[in-house]
Amino acid sequence: MQEVFKTFFEGTCLNAYDLFGMHKEGDGIRFTVYAPNAYAVYLVGDFNHWNNHRMDKIDRRGIYSTVIHNAKEYDNYKYRIETQEHVFLDKADPYAVFSEVRPKTASKVYNIEGFNWSDKVYLNKRNRQFDKPMNIYELHLGSWKRKKDVVRTEDPDDPDVTATYHTYEEMIDILIPYITKMGYSHIELLPLAEHPFDGSWGYQDTGYYSATSRYGTPRQLMKLINACHKAGIGVIMDFVPVHFVQDAHGLAMFDGGCVYEYYNEYDRYSEWGTSNFDLWRESVRSFLMSAVNFWIEVYHVDGIRFDAVSNVIYWRGKKDLGINGGAVDFIRRVNTMIHEKHPEIMMIAEDSSDYQGVTKAVEEGGLGFDYKWDLGWMNDTLRYYSMDPYFRGKHHHMLTFSILYFFSENFIMPFSHDEVVHGKKTIVDKMWGTYEQKFAQARNLYLYMMTHPGKKLNFMGNELGMLMEWSEKKSCDWNLLEYPKHQAFHRYIKDLNMIYRYHKAFHVLDYSYDGFEWIDADNTTQSIYVYERKYKRDHFVVVLNMTPLSYETYRVGVPREGIYMELINSEKDIYEGCNMCNYEPVESEAIPAHHRNHSIKIRVAPFSGIIFQYMPSSKKNKE
Repeated sequence: MQEVFKTFFEGTCLNAYDLFGMHKEGDGIRFTVYAPNAYAVYLVGDFNHWNNHRMDKIDRRGIYSTVIHNAKEYDNYKYRIETQEHVFLDKADPYAVFSEVRPKTASKVYNIEGFNWSDKVYLNKRNRQFDKPMNIYELHLGSWKRKKDVVRTEDPDDPDVTATYHTYEEMIDILIPYITKMGYSHIELLPLAEHPFDGSWGYQDTGYYSATSRYGTPRQLMKLINACHKAGIGVIMDFVPVHFVQDAHGLAMFDGGCVYEYYNEYDRYSEWGTSNFDLWRESVRSFLMSAVNFWIEVYHVDGIRFDAVSNVIYWRGKKDLGINGGAVDFIRRVNTMIHEKHPEIMMIAEDSSDYQGVTKAVEEGGLGFDYKWDLGWMNDTLRYYSMDPYFRGKHHHMLTFSILYFFSENFIMPFSHDEVVHGKKTIVDKMWGTYEQKFAQARNLYLYMMTHPGKKLNFMGNELGMLMEWSEKKSCDWNLLEYPKHQAFHRYIKDLNMIYRYHKAFHVLDYSYDGFEWIDADNTTQSIYVYERKYKRDHFVVVLNMTPLSYETYRVGVPREGIYMELINSEKDIYEGCNMCNYEPVESEAIPAHHRNHSIKIRVAPFSGIIFQYMPSSKKNKE
């Protein structure tokens, strides 16, 4: 334990949870907490009828510990902190692995060890996916599907407060078959760390080691992740390294002083009404780094997505206030140490800033993340598709600009939960035009997304063509699948997912110039984009028509002489489109177009997205 003490105060500890929190010791349970500013610390809980049991100060820097011999599984407990002013604060254990169901706030005695994992085959194969298909389904466990759609209240006596959620274990038979059928490679879970307020979606936490009890026990979550792995599905966890809630039982002013937050009041509080972590302090760094490692080692997650990284990089998230050097050092340290210990684990940044080198190696001056969300691409793309097609020609660059910077970072293309809330409308409803035109353009949009370089992320419900914004208070609108338009859209997303997954040209060279080439990036008059995705002998030509005009004969330059088969067309009748397609193979002609020696003549429907697959002609094969 002395080594853990040492590294904890040096800010290099990845296993602080082995020292702090509750652990079985002989025939009792040891409880240990860090409270450097306390006058005294007491342990209270079910096992002592919530009467003060004074803890021993075992380290002059403020570590308190004691052993209880009659504590049993699921007993509730807290630390009662006596401040220097002799005020008493009842605090949940920062290192608790299980907690009471909100609105109750106590930590629980729970043995997190001994789960029988059976995912070794998956763990041995997993990697950081750079040349593999990665199509992430982002979801909020509490509102993907519910047992019954009752709008929850904050009344703790309301019997529906917990009854509407499926447990982690129940999700095994509901979620996993769906993810497999739809062709997603990973799920990304909105934060599962314990949090008091449902409306925070898990982004304002109290328990960084405690899987939320809303959906069951830690062991049930292990069963879910284990089952995901056995089905070949990766699991990514959202993690919040920036700030934490100020609820009285949480980390804020933990012992009457600043243990986790900045001493300076100006830097202490965030725009969300929360407290900012003091990422310059070594004990805070060890707390957060150990939490990241905890989810990897104890729960076998495959990736960690850091939320709001721009608020880590810049003071208060504002570039004009300058770079927060200590916080940047923390980011570099956690990425370096996690990669050294777990080279197969993905570290992902949700960063809205233009800070350079987010996914560059630390030794090269970067932050050391593996991936970064491309929020610039997302914003430009959705603005373009919401625009009247009459004006799109003047904004043609909004869809070509991304390629100019794309290969500077390892980007993920996200349509996340943040884009379908707070009056922003759903993805389908953002599209310009009538009901029919919205769906046509949404199909076009997703073909563009799935053929653009970069890994993919979609929030739950996007694949249903939802027209109502997401709410954490109810399920996704699964009843929409009773309607042909939505059913067809759902099938279309699945078909695109399968094309992306099984054709290497769409993912192997995601971060190389060799995998993408513009064929026509400059047709501002007709607002038609044409590009190629390629890998070795595989060539695909993508055509995107961004206007309601159709073309019975449209000539497109192609990379090779041969046959071009329409692999998918967003306007096929099976997708509720107008069915103006290219059902017969199209043979190239020796007619130059778009600076290519050969071209094909195709039909292009209004708002259509088309993928053509190249096949060498029989004539060329004979030669």
